[in-house]
Amino acid sequence: MSQSNNLEPVNALDRAAFVGAFASVFEHFPQAAEGAWSARPFISEAALHDAMMDVIRHLDADAQRAFLNQHPLLSGANIRSGTMTADSDAEQKSAGLDSMAADQEAALDRLNASYLARHGFPFIICVRHYTREGIFSALERRIGRSTQQELDEALAQIAAITRARLKARLSALNSCEISRI
Repeated sequence: MSQSNNLEPVNALDRAAFVGAFASVFEHFPQAAEGAWSARPFISEAALHDAMMDVIRHLDADAQRAFLNQHPLLSGANIRSGTMTADSDAEQKSAGLDSMAADQEAALDRLNASYLARHGFPFIICVRHYTREGIFSALERRIGRSTQQELDEALAQIAAITRARLKARLSALNSCEISRI
C-alpha cells in the first residue's frame, strides 16, 4: 500500500458514505461497494478491491451475465452519444475510439455484434492497457473462444479496469482528507 492511499479514512466511513464514495467503481453496480463495506477494516487497497471483486465472483451465473451486460460496447457512437459513465467515456477516449475513421467504426461494430451474438454479453477489455489496434486484435481473437473462457476473461478485465478506478477514487479521497488538515 502506498503512503498516498491511507485507508484509515475509508475504514471510518459509515455505510452510506462508503457506498457513495465507491458505488461507481463498478459499472452500474453499486452492490459491489455495498457488499464490500462489511469486510472493513481494509488493510490495503488490494484488500478493498478484492472485497469488491468477491461480490461479483459470488453472483450466480445469471446475475454475472446481467452485470456484464451493464457494460457499454466499445464504440465511437457510444462516446458521441454521451450516454456512458464518465469513467467509460474517458477510458474509451484514451484508446482513441473517439477518433476512428468510418471504416474502423464499422469494423468495430461488426466485431462487437459477432462477439455479443456468440457470447451473450459485450466484449470487455481494459482499454487503457491496449492500443486501438491491440483492442481490435484482441476482439477478433476472443470471438472464437469458448463462452466460459470469455466469462473468466471478462471478469479479469473488469478487475483491471476497476483496480484503476478504485485507485483514482482513493487518491481523490485522500487528497480531500489531506486538504482538510
